[in-house]
Amino acid sequence: MQIDDALLSKLEKLSSLKINDDKREEIKRQLSEIVSFVDVLNELDLKGSEAVVSSIKGGTLLREDSPIASDVIDIILKNAPSQEGHFFSVPKIIE
Repeated sequence: MQIDDALLSKLEKLSSLKINDDKREEIKRQLSEIVSFVDVLNELDLKGSEAVVSSIKGGTLLREDSPIASDVIDIILKNAPSQEGHFFSVPKIIE
């Protein structure tokens, strides 16, 4: 699939992005490379192959979850313009 100016403009509108004129050719080239790579993946014959969720036999190894003391909430809330308890306080915008 070739990425042309019309398709790039459509993608630009759908993504709510503005692509500068000096970057358009580079973006078209990169998107074309991505689509070509996906086309190669689509050609793979995966019949008889099982879906792999994890590459580790027996699943993902888990560590024991142990609580640790942290003052991260207080550190973050120091930057808040307004707070209520341990939460950011923001003005109501919807009636």
